[in-house]
Amino acid sequence: MVSLADKPIPTGHATGIGQLPFAAALIAIAIALFLAGRLLGNSYAFFAGYVVVQYIVLGTAWNILGGYTGYVNFGITAFFAIGAYSSVVWHKLTPGMPLPVMVVIGGVLAALVGLGTGYLTLRLRGVFFSIATLALAVVVQTLITNWDFVGGARGAYVIRPRVAPLIGGDYIQYLCLIMLGLCVIVLVTARAIERSALGYGFAAIRDDEAAAEAAGVPTLRLKLIATALSGGFMGMAGAPLPYYVTYLDPSSGFSLNYAVNAIAMPLIGGTSNWLGPVIGGVLVGGLQEYIRVTISSAANVLVAGLLLVIFVIIAPQGIVGLFEARRRRRR
Repeated sequence: MVSLADKPIPTGHATGIGQLPFAAALIAIAIALFLAGRLLGNSYAFFAGYVVVQYIVLGTAWNILGGYTGYVNFGITAFFAIGAYSSVVWHKLTPGMPLPVMVVIGGVLAALVGLGTGYLTLRLRGVFFSIATLALAVVVQTLITNWDFVGGARGAYVIRPRVAPLIGGDYIQYLCLIMLGLCVIVLVTARAIERSALGYGFAAIRDDEAAAEAAGVPTLRLKLIATALSGGFMGMAGAPLPYYVTYLDPSSGFSLNYAVNAIAMPLIGGTSNWLGPVIGGVLVGGLQEYIRVTISSAANVLVAGLLLVIFVIIAPQGIVGLFEARRRRRR
């Protein structure tokens, strides 16, 4: 059998120069959305936009491990909270540290935890790996709850600046811009992975890990890369959270909403394509924000759960998979 290492790395839109037009298009869309929000002159647009884009980042990060590699991660809140509480730590130690630097630090810390998680759970597959990640979330939450420096169970207040740096205006606009930039980075990364040698290796692990290993696929290395990338992006998504909520406690940092939505949105949108988490994030996140304002925020998890059940029944491969299946039938 020919090993993955013997195959040429795909070229074109998935690698190198081929990614530049896609990245440029995403940047243009992000700038257009940001400017549209400023033209509206409504701060709620940025509050809601931040949440939706945050879920797109979380869903895409989860999909790198859960969708591309087939390892279902239930420890989303652990990596997300590591990023959030790392910002609390740096806010206390160095109040003037720029938020983008905090985002990078939070991502690095979460990636290291993801790397360690992948290394310690190498022999675990399927449901056993999922249980291990769930245990990780419980352990991290227990540590945070008993860490007085970050507020422990009573939580911690983070006062955000009144004026946003560089762009001026309300600070929530700056937070939304940071999250849009992070979204561009995550989507470009996910798309680059799909048709690269790395993505083919992830798919081989997802389809049959034993066969992939026998064929020469470096499954150990690829799983470590997947857990590190997925955890790192989740940590980066969580880093701005203290400045968004201004009060962070374990119940909000480890909220069930993040875990449920990060899994539901890729499954609803489709896990085989970078576009799936985007569609799921816009659909579910937008609907949740509408219901939160008009009915109650307590219905958020219910909405995600109901949509997940419906799409599992009518479209097991998600919205993207449903359209791809119809297109194949027409051919």
